[in-house]
Amino acid sequence: MMNTNINLAGIKMKNPVTVASGTFGYGREFSDFFDLSKLGGIITKGTSLKPKSGNKPPRVCETASGMLNSIGLQNPGVEYFAQNDLPFLRKFDTAIIVNACGSTVEEYVELCKILNTLDIDGVELNLSCPNVKNGCMAFGNTYEGVKLVTSSVRKVLDKPLIVKLTPNVTDIVSIAKAVKDGGADGISLINTLLGMKIDIEKRKPVLANITGGLSGPAIKPVAVRMVYQVAKAIDLPILGMGGIVNGEDAIEFMLAGATAISIGAGNFTNPYTSINTISEIEDYMKKHSIEDINEIVGCV
Repeated sequence: MMNTNINLAGIKMKNPVTVASGTFGYGREFSDFFDLSKLGGIITKGTSLKPKSGNKPPRVCETASGMLNSIGLQNPGVEYFAQNDLPFLRKFDTAIIVNACGSTVEEYVELCKILNTLDIDGVELNLSCPNVKNGCMAFGNTYEGVKLVTSSVRKVLDKPLIVKLTPNVTDIVSIAKAVKDGGADGISLINTLLGMKIDIEKRKPVLANITGGLSGPAIKPVAVRMVYQVAKAIDLPILGMGGIVNGEDAIEFMLAGATAISIGAGNFTNPYTSINTISEIEDYMKKHSIEDINEIVGCV
């Protein structure tokens, strides 16, 4: 018998495959394709203290081997989530991790106070949000910003806390150190890379917000590199993501140091990507006589 069970920062999962925030909604649409209980975990769409309308359209466009998005964290707010989406998600035997976002430290804290009372398995703290008190620079761009939000939330959150970091920094290891110093249980790597696309006929940016987050296979080498660097330097479990579309990609991330992985843009090209990836991981384990998936984490 093969063991695919993993423990991600205190969150027990039947396999290492989760779906990334913002690519799976709250699971309703994908439940028409397969049983969500087959997933190791579901990371919800970014959820804020109050409802957010997001950015003006157009907000999404395709790029070579990827896509740009500038959704702007549109969501109905934590109260709506608790009353309408969480009861639906709890019908399935899978870990539920809520991606939490905010524009001030106070918003993060108030949101996580509420999340601490809900029947969820953990929180993924999105630190790529703009800090409105500091010229809208993302909290995750500095050691100080990451440590401040992480430590502030840690004081009010008893559930497992994973911090999702932006790759748009000079030194990802120093930023990841702030996660550990702030008292978090795990690190989520990577969020989208900042990019831009121009319509050469109209001579203007394709996205209304001008820039957006690049995701998909195009960013995978960057993501693998950052996971590897952080895994070698920081003693915290890592949730790896960035361009994963099959089992080979997932195994690559785990060899680099990720305990579990998330599938994002791949969900848009094929709704069965996550389920196929689970099967392909098992095939790899059989081929290489691996009894426990945890054996390969950080082997490289």
